[in-house]
Amino acid sequence: MLTKWLGGLAIVVFLGIIAARQEQLLDGLRQILGESPELKSAPQPGSQPAPSLRAPAAAATDFTMSIEGAAIQGNPDAIVTLIEFSDFECPFCGRYMRETYPQIERDYVKTGKLRYVFRHFPLLGLHPHAMMAAESAECARLQGKFWPLHDRLFAGQRSLEPAALLDHARAVGLDMKSFGTCVNGHSESVVRADLDAGSRAGVGGTPTFFFGFVQKDGSVRVIEKLVGARPYATFQSVLDSLLALPGATANDLR
Repeated sequence: MLTKWLGGLAIVVFLGIIAARQEQLLDGLRQILGESPELKSAPQPGSQPAPSLRAPAAAATDFTMSIEGAAIQGNPDAIVTLIEFSDFECPFCGRYMRETYPQIERDYVKTGKLRYVFRHFPLLGLHPHAMMAAESAECARLQGKFWPLHDRLFAGQRSLEPAALLDHARAVGLDMKSFGTCVNGHSESVVRADLDAGSRAGVGGTPTFFFGFVQKDGSVRVIEKLVGARPYATFQSVLDSLLALPGATANDLR
């Protein structure tokens, strides 16, 4: 009975903090992103996302990015790495997850060729539920269930309000008492760190992808960048070109 009461209390706490924190989260995000055009021109409910998020672009680059603390799947020894900056409420991110990612997972992640990294970039000015969804995913990661909740959040993008997030958490088998405690601000710093890293790397819309090679210190030397929900063939071309480089599957690139 006590356990049930504590679980119920955690849920009440979770629901109660949403309204109080919403404006605080928006102010902090504006500071991190330097008042990006996407936030300044956030559409009203029912309108379309800003045009800048609808026009994919590709760009080569060369810098190093840390992936410490990020959600990672695939072969831990794979040298070729794909880093995704994404937003659980972004329709283009959802389209990528439905149409492109399953093929990448099948051909590169499950075959051990690719290390796949997910980082958060919730655009709160456009997507009011994205920040709490990202925090919820990080709380799931503490219970070893980041990817099940990740998949469920993208599958249910139209149901990301606080009560729905609780339903998603229950559905993947999270301990609700621990989850309720975690989302009360404990995972916010992780999401904000991703926002800061993405902003410094030039992320301006979602989804944005960086491709590169793992270095000796565990960081990734970024070689290529893609922006937008590109078709599988585009990712296939980039990944195959990186895997074809000498040493791309051996330790001499580390």
